[in-house]
Amino acid sequence: MPWVDQEKCTGCGICAKKCPVDAITMEEKKAKIDMDECIRCGVCHEACSVEAVRHDGEKIPVDVKMNVERTKKCMEACAKHLGSESEKHKCLERMKKYYNKEKAVAIKTLEELEKL
Repeated sequence: MPWVDQEKCTGCGICAKKCPVDAITMEEKKAKIDMDECIRCGVCHEACSVEAVRHDGEKIPVDVKMNVERTKKCMEACAKHLGSESEKHKCLERMKKYYNKEKAVAIKTLEELEKL
């Protein structure tokens, strides 16, 4: 899915003009993509001459770091609010189950998409 690197965006608005479904708006002279409206057509990538419209694959390391930090925060909160350090491990196991469920959903979704 596309995203806009706000530091690279010059505010020219070409991507917004070219978007076939009007999923890109200009806010404070910068492009913003409404992901609920975006159809992932790639037109915005091609239209942006300064390469401010980026691919989400670039964000994988950032997303992983955020997930790990979120898990650590939950682990600390579980220990604090549930009264023991052993709750940290239980929380970690729950978070692993959560991410494994997300992985299973992604795999099954890809399997179904292959049938299209």
